Amino acid sequence: MLRIGCHLSSSGGFTAMGKTALSIGANTFQFFTRNPRGGAAKAISQKDVDEFLNLCRDCDITNILAHAPYTLNACAAKESVREFAFNTMADDLKRMEYVPGNMYNFHPGSHVGQGIETGIKMIAEVLNTVMWEDMNTTVLLETMAGKGSEVGSRFEEIRDIIAAAKYQDKLGVCLDTCHVYDAGYDIVNDLDGVLDSFDRVIGLDRLYAVHLNDSKNPYSSHKDRHEVLGGGFIGKDAVERIVNHPKLRTLPFLLETPNELEGYAREIELIKTLYRE
Repeated sequence: MLRIGCHLSSSGGFTAMGKTALSIGANTFQFFTRNPRGGAAKAISQKDVDEFLNLCRDCDITNILAHAPYTLNACAAKESVREFAFNTMADDLKRMEYVPGNMYNFHPGSHVGQGIETGIKMIAEVLNTVMWEDMNTTVLLETMAGKGSEVGSRFEEIRDIIAAAKYQDKLGVCLDTCHVYDAGYDIVNDLDGVLDSFDRVIGLDRLYAVHLNDSKNPYSSHKDRHEVLGGGFIGKDAVERIVNHPKLRTLPFLLETPNELEGYAREIELIKTLYRE
């Protein structure tokens, strides 16, 4: 069954997001846990959570994905920035226990001149501090485009973070189509080869979600500029191959394209027409 959704505003709470998702034809969604640039998170209402969980059961909403703020950098050189990462992730994961069995996605971070190995070690240290044995959320490392000193643009880097983490059974990967294409993985002309490489290096059993985006920039540009589906260098034909690939088609697809709700509704309908049952 196709799981398709988009990024929604969390300002109205879980139930509002669920109803909005349904109104545009989605059966899953992604949201920021707080302001994407950081700051305090809105208090969670147990009434809202209960209504949302009932809505999920009644309308088959599953695999929702929380996204950490963009400012979170688990391998920053500044201690204050790393402390923000510790505190934010710890708080977010506790909040996700209200909706158990879902996922929390974050950008691994930028080592800002400290080197990839140091960055990987620091990210693992944060994960080992904020995660715990019986937590009910799967934490996803997002594949990155490789701009600047980003960690996570190579599959090997994500593998090494997971290998250094204590709770590996609660870690997975979110594959961003724009990011991997910009990072130098040719999902347009060699999707099978990219997925084979992912499987060899990380293991496809670690792949939990896909950010489905086109790219404003050409292959291996290391830019990270998302485009609407079919409007960039990845293109509609490649998107069709991605959503129907036997190793991907059962995963939740989350749109992060430059759209408002009306545009997301059109893209969700497009994916439904491309998806072969």
